[in-house]
Amino acid sequence: MKLRRRDWIAASLAAPLAAAPKTSMMVAATSYMGVRRFKDTLEFLEHCHTLGAAGIQAQISNHDPSYLKTLRSKAESYGMAIEIMAALPRSDNDEAFARTVQTAKTLGARCIRSACLGGRRYETFSSREDWALFVKNSRTAVTRALALVEKTKVSLALENHKDWTVDEMLSLIKAYSSEYLGICLDTGNNISLLDEPMDVVQRLSPFTIATHIKDMGVDEYHDGFLLSEVPFGDGYLDLAAIIDTIRKKARPGTRFTLEMITRDPLKVPCLTEKYWETFGEGNGRKLAATLRAVRTAKCKKPLPMPSSLSLQAQLEQEEANVRHCLEFARTKLNI
Repeated sequence: MKLRRRDWIAASLAAPLAAAPKTSMMVAATSYMGVRRFKDTLEFLEHCHTLGAAGIQAQISNHDPSYLKTLRSKAESYGMAIEIMAALPRSDNDEAFARTVQTAKTLGARCIRSACLGGRRYETFSSREDWALFVKNSRTAVTRALALVEKTKVSLALENHKDWTVDEMLSLIKAYSSEYLGICLDTGNNISLLDEPMDVVQRLSPFTIATHIKDMGVDEYHDGFLLSEVPFGDGYLDLAAIIDTIRKKARPGTRFTLEMITRDPLKVPCLTEKYWETFGEGNGRKLAATLRAVRTAKCKKPLPMPSSLSLQAQLEQEEANVRHCLEFARTKLNI
């Protein structure tokens, strides 16, 4: 009899891994987007506890009061923090988001991480008109969200999610005066929009209340460049400088959260016409600087291609990558 995916994963992980030393880095559930894909928040919390993580950033799988009580109790007994992932409200009466805000208060979560776009700008939109509508709708959604989070004093952390350039992200955040609006700073996403990664960190850090810390590998391909999350130390980002900048400039209480996504490299087709459709006049200087950085920093070995591995090997690689990053953070980055 063929095992269902979840049963197969459970069987593959039947032998428990040794508990890891404690770190002050949290883990985002999106670190397990490949094979494992945790569906239950409490299960994810327990797993991250064995990793020695300081907390989790995840969607809430069950909003029942008894479940939330157990989740909070477990987290507190482990000394772990919780940040919530949720989509922005789609209407003025979005019950799902309103429920999530109340859940955040119940759990003592410091923030709700969200994003205006689930995909990638250069793949989602084909015209300036489409982009302008997205901008309008995003501002409306953020306004709706703020009306709810301000009542419960739970902050909203918007991620730079391959949608806004650093200039646009700053403009969006500064359009609101709410102390409960900030940024979930992703250290790799804006490379896909040709922003220099350290410049992104420097400029967004003062508004940062949550993070997605990742290292990035790059390589060339015929339509632009390849972009890949890689284990800490294997990429070209200056993680020590990034961590130091966030520590000095981010808002008080900001936590470091790992987002190590084990997947095939993403194609950033910055040499195609469609890529530039939503940016108006092309920026040759940014394009040249990015491609120059790619050529300088491209990995000596091929970027990881987990899809070429067996499911068992993918599962093992995903887990090994997360563990490596947490150990690197603890021993090399003092997190």
